[in-house]
Amino acid sequence: MYSVIKTATVCGMEIRSVEVEVDVSEGMPSFDMVGFLSSEVKEAKERVRTAMKNSGFALPPKRIMVNLLPVNLRKVGNIYDLPVAVALMRSMGILENNELNLDNWLIIGEIGLDGKVHRADGVLPIVCYALMEGYERIIIPRGNLNEACCVNGIGITAVGSLMEAVEYICADEEGRREFDSKNMLEILENAAVKDIGGTVEASFRNEIAPDFSDIRGQKAVKRACEVAVSGMHNFLMIGPPGAGKTMIASRIPTIMPEPDFEERMEITKIYSIAGELKSGDGLITQRPFRSPHHTISLQGMVGGGAVPRPGEITLSHGGVLFLDELTEFSKSVLETLRQPLEDGKVSIVRASGRYEYPADFMLCCSSNPCSCGYYPDRNRCNCSIQQVSRYLGKISRPLLDRIDISIEAPRISYEELGRGTGESGTSAQIRQRVKETQNIQKERYKNIGINFNSQLNGKQVEKYCKLNKDLKDYMASVFEEMNLTARGYHKILKVARTIADMRKSENIEEEDIFEAVMYKGIDEKFFSEVTG
Repeated sequence: MYSVIKTATVCGMEIRSVEVEVDVSEGMPSFDMVGFLSSEVKEAKERVRTAMKNSGFALPPKRIMVNLLPVNLRKVGNIYDLPVAVALMRSMGILENNELNLDNWLIIGEIGLDGKVHRADGVLPIVCYALMEGYERIIIPRGNLNEACCVNGIGITAVGSLMEAVEYICADEEGRREFDSKNMLEILENAAVKDIGGTVEASFRNEIAPDFSDIRGQKAVKRACEVAVSGMHNFLMIGPPGAGKTMIASRIPTIMPEPDFEERMEITKIYSIAGELKSGDGLITQRPFRSPHHTISLQGMVGGGAVPRPGEITLSHGGVLFLDELTEFSKSVLETLRQPLEDGKVSIVRASGRYEYPADFMLCCSSNPCSCGYYPDRNRCNCSIQQVSRYLGKISRPLLDRIDISIEAPRISYEELGRGTGESGTSAQIRQRVKETQNIQKERYKNIGINFNSQLNGKQVEKYCKLNKDLKDYMASVFEEMNLTARGYHKILKVARTIADMRKSENIEEEDIFEAVMYKGIDEKFFSEVTG
């Protein structure tokens, strides 16, 4: 007997439909699976066979053929076990429910040898795909219910075992409705989630965060940090060890406004595909903050593998990628950041196809000025100019050109350690100012598809970052004296636009340009003078 069950798979950020065909016929007993399968999918036949036996459904001594369509799509992952088992039992005549049309259902899930259904990766984007394609219902593992419930408009059934899936499919309409009600109530009570605006939202790594008021001194650095976050500009801090660079960077998430619903959905989809969501996690409500170690590989940063998975730059999408001790990262890893910083996405090409991941993040970096960390303080630094040049030379000019704001973080004095928060304020106060500035940008750019000043292209810079004649003359001299590229020139104008927005000014004034130029002047001090 022949049967088909619909499922789906993740290809990059795209979801592709897959059909599980099963034919059970007379002949020499066998169990074969075909359809361009990876090793973990090929092994599904042994998991399914044993799980069915332990659930009370023995396979008949017949010829069993399973085919996964389309055959030109590589099948990978842990989501095919449950649809294969359901299709097999449907062919065996076990699922007797003539009134039920499974052709409009989507089924995903991994099965253990004991018949239990385990959580899978990429469930949220698959549920969104099922809704867009008009499927009536989707059956998922119970461990994925919280993330799946972020989507409204489609029937979602979470099962904990193969037996539960069979009982649900064979039940009448009233029985299935009762199962869904009890199942949802139990899951929500156990997960302690709350209903907000028609969506189910669970806390995601919601630890008590440190506050900006913990930072003593570094008034100029904190100001530069606020400017960077207000316009989502790339940010570099240079200074000696112990100046507070890492401490400031770790507090950037506390001054960033929370993402809206669409951004939360996109971030959660990425983490779902990457397998970064834990059982019970729902919609991610905070912007990502990723801080990879400097020994990270090229694949770990960009993503990839035989079956590409998101890397750190994609996991930072919508948030911050912090590279501590920038010069300690390998040059090849750093150079891979150049294209994502410009395009806001990363493309990975493999023999199996082209995979594209979003990578629109704020880059935050910190670096010592030399190997000992104390240049240009010659009372403490013994590095030669050649050693300093070699150390800073690990940061290429093209990468440095993509950093909007550079600031020196000097050594903290003893007197500054005893001072209060000063003018910067707490994280909540700074976050409110940042939110007001970002709202100005979102309103200004609502019709052109961007949200922040840092995203302006060349033509948009000319339109939204206009200067009067005196400022144009000043910028002409700055362009020549600082040997700026066109990109560097536009970076200064975009930062000036953000500073003007922080003052709630329609026009860019002298003070805005002067401050923006100062943030590029640090490049001259540490890179041009030393590296030439």
